[in-house]
Formats: sequence, structure tokens, C-alpha cells
Amino acid sequence: MATEAELPAGSIALVTGASSGIGEGIAALLANSDCRVICAGRRIDKLADLSEKLGSGALAFELDVTDASSVESLHSRLPADWRGIDILINNAGHDGGGRRRFDQGSAAQWASIIETNVNGLIRTTHAVIPGMIERDHGHVVNIGSIAGISPYATGTIYSASKHAVHGFSESLRLDFAGTGIRVTEILPGLVRTNFALNRWGDRARADAFYDDLGVCLTPEDIARTVLFALRQPPHVVISQLVVVPSAQR
Repeated sequence: MATEAELPAGSIALVTGASSGIGEGIAALLANSDCRVICAGRRIDKLADLSEKLGSGALAFELDVTDASSVESLHSRLPADWRGIDILINNAGHDGGGRRRFDQGSAAQWASIIETNVNGLIRTTHAVIPGMIERDHGHVVNIGSIAGISPYATGTIYSASKHAVHGFSESLRLDFAGTGIRVTEILPGLVRTNFALNRWGDRARADAFYDDLGVCLTPEDIARTVLFALRQPPHVVISQLVVVPSAQR
């Protein structure tokens, strides 16, 4: 068996939630690794800026993982030469209204987290994986969270959503064991992005949250772990990869 592998040049990767943060970091590193990257998300203006920066190997693509019709029409809306998706990076997610006790948030806020983090991931995977089955080749990478294995107070629904991603990832990997389809879950600790800003809509509070916690990971740190998993030889599956900052206990 091979002892090392390189990501084949021209591999097509779909990255959800690519307009900022971890998704943007992954899209940029994959593009710089000679992949063709579909930068997917709701904010088409930001995606267009990103794809222009990354060059001809990147495609801005409007995709709302919470909208069944948007996901179901994914292939028909892609240019024909971008439809053979080799790599799916399920990154889209949020924690809007989070970091407070369960009863202090509304049921609608909590349902919105589940809709994006869990249902959206399931929808997108279900739309993409038939092509991987047909080609007997593909790699699904789910961006989970350390919250999926270590819950915390004030993170009830976010943690629940990431526990679901954890279970889904493991079961999906077992579904396709022995085939050409690999499944990896990346479980980051604290990453400094706009995630906290999107949670609260308050820049000062978000900055203070990260500052108070000290050393944080960066989107580029997570992107490198994704690339590591993708570059393994075909007989190697990185099933789970937990990544935490050096100061995290």
C-alpha cells in the first residue's frame, strides 16, 4: 500500500459556509492546494469577493442549507464541469442566541441552530453522496466541535447539535466502510472567528469573549487539519480529529 498521498490536482471540493471564518480558511487552503473549490453559502457578495481573490479555481455559489429547494437544486445549478464533487466540507453552522441557559432562549432560536447545524448538514450530504457512490470515490468532512463530546453549561442546543453531527459522522463512515468513500469529523476547540459576533450581534462582547479565554485556534489551523485528513492514502481514514488550543484544558 502507498505510504503517502497527495490530493489530486483538480479535485472538486464543495465548502459550505465559505463566506467567512473556518469555511473561508478551508476554501483558501484547498484552492492553494490545486483543488477546484465551490465556495458555497448565503452571502453571495462575500463569496464572489472570495472567489475572485482565489482565482479561476474557485466558484462562488449561493446555497442555503436550511432551504430544501436550494440544496435539491444544487447539481442542476452548478456548471456541468463542476458537478463531479470529490470532497464535501460540511462547515455551515451557527449558535445564534447561544451561551445562555436553555430557558432563556426561545424555542425558535434553538430550532434554528438544529436546522442549520444538523438538518442542513444532512440535506447537503444526501444531495452530494449519490455522485460519490456512482464513482465509488469521495470524502465527506464534517466540521463538528469539541462541544459534540464535551458539553458545557449555556451550550445546551449547540452541544446537542454537535453531538448529532458526531453520531451522524460515525454512522455514515460505517455505512460506507469498505468503499471508496471516506468520512472524517474535525472537532475544533475554540476558534477565533466571527462566530461569537454572529451569536450576539455585539462586536465588543464578542472580542471580550475571545480575549478573556486567551489562546485561540485560527481558521487556518482547522484548514490544515482538513488538508491532513484529505491527503491520507486511500486505505487510511481519519475518522475523528480533535483540535484544541494549547491553553485549553
